[in-house]
Formats: sequence, C-alpha cells, structure tokens
Amino acid sequence: MEIKVAIAVLAAGRSTRMGSFNKLLSRFGGVPLVKQSITRAIAAGRGPVFLVTGHMADEIREAISGLPVTIVHNSEYASGLSSSIRTALRVIPDDCAGVLIHLADMPLVTEIDIAAISDAFICNEGGVVVRATACGKPGNPVVLPRSLFSELSLLEGDTGARGLIAASKIPVIDVEIGRAASYDVDTPEALKAAGGLRPSR
Repeated sequence: MEIKVAIAVLAAGRSTRMGSFNKLLSRFGGVPLVKQSITRAIAAGRGPVFLVTGHMADEIREAISGLPVTIVHNSEYASGLSSSIRTALRVIPDDCAGVLIHLADMPLVTEIDIAAISDAFICNEGGVVVRATACGKPGNPVVLPRSLFSELSLLEGDTGARGLIAASKIPVIDVEIGRAASYDVDTPEALKAAGGLRPSR
C-alpha cells in the first residue's frame, strides 16, 4: 500500500516581532517568503500541499496565487500555533498516513529537506514521528502520524507538538538537515542575516 504524506505549511501568524510588516511577505530573491515555502513543498513531490492562513490572509493568498495548493483559513489564529495545527488536521485527506508540518518562516528548508523527512516516514510505513534536527537538536519540519491526530486536535495555545511527541510511545526518527531546522526569521535582524528584504508595500 502506498504511504502518502500531506504537507501543511503554516502561515497564519501575526509577525509581532517584525513591527510594521508581515515577515511572510518579505522577499528572498524577489520572491515572497510564503511563496518560496509553498513552492519548495510542492517541488518535494511527496503529497498534497495545504496552506493555513490567518493574519493578512488576503495578502498571503495573493502572494501564492496560481500555485497548486489548497488554502484553509484559521479564524482562531490569534490564539497561537496550536490552532493552525488543528485547522490543518481538519483537511488532511483520509488516504494520507500523516502530515508534515512546515513553518512558512523557515527560509533555509529546501525541497530536498522536505523530501528526505517525508521519505523517512514513508520508509517506516507511517508508524513513526519524523523530525528535522539541527546538530542533533529537534527542530522543524516534523511529520506526525495519523495515530496522533486525535491528541493533536486537543492542543491549545501557542504550542506545537513537541510535548505530545515526548509523551507518546511512538518511535521518533531524526533527520539531520543542519541549521535549516532551527532558523526562522522572527526579527528584522534575522531576516537581514538570512538575505531577505522587507516587502516593498
């Protein structure tokens, strides 16, 4: 039986530490960061891609216009990360054994990284958690098996799945992707260091 992995790119956050602009609309090589993240998820070719929107949803939708991605809106985005995970879970097709959660503000994660993490899940027949690591330290993206979906749907606040993963008895496979697994652009300084430019409007 073919093991399928859905990819959920989370792009609902408010970018509060950026000040006056949305970090996901900042540009890398002339391309909005959210578009770069979606394009790489699609290029990995491992399953259907979903985009979870929230803050500035119309602008985010415009930035990825024309790409083969399903957009789902998180109306509770202000409550934190867990609401975006719950939103993603509601649209994952039944024939997908798990979901790869990818944070849209991680510019160093490539399609090769996404494919490698997905393949580790597929090779273990969907019965494991797979997480990216940076020098051995857990980071993102992470693949969560369907067996955890019920518990994931109960998450609240601005927390991800790390605590749930630690408490579960499901085997965890680590895939080392280096600095990419821990580098996000939460501040103007981090954006500049990564080679990004603030949006022109």
